[in-house]
Amino acid sequence: MPPALHIPLDQIDTTKIVADQEAIRKLNQQRFEMEHLTAVVYMDPTQHLMIGYKDVRDDEFWVRGHMPGYPIMPGVIMCEAAAQLCGFYIATHKIMIGDFIGFGGLENVRFRAPVKPGDRLLLVGKGTRIHRRQTVCNVQGFVGTTMVFHADVLGVPLLRREEG
Repeated sequence: MPPALHIPLDQIDTTKIVADQEAIRKLNQQRFEMEHLTAVVYMDPTQHLMIGYKDVRDDEFWVRGHMPGYPIMPGVIMCEAAAQLCGFYIATHKIMIGDFIGFGGLENVRFRAPVKPGDRLLLVGKGTRIHRRQTVCNVQGFVGTTMVFHADVLGVPLLRREEG
């Protein structure tokens, strides 16, 4: 049984973009084939609610090999997209201070349906533990009205170290 929705899907307007890829790049460090967040469409700091999406393209690096003839988005990439949404939210609201927000882990992950090239993966996150040293956001992913995955994403602040 899927968990309760963080927000009714019919209340989400994906046409009102809060942050496009250029705005996301100002706060998220990922580049090239590791950029997995197309846009952010909603952020509510009072409820710690965030909504964004990834448009899944047919030229993604994983399409050719996962799975040949029937490309299915790897679950780890779905989770990475979720982490990028959470990281953007955390950085935007200065919840954690560091050089960037790191992916601290995953808990309670379930994959429920495949995601394929041409799909829009809608990501709805809700902060469930907000702290300067670690945050936890529960993220639900959808294609259309189908919940395709859900997970608790842990974020931690990271500082760059000089190689010496």
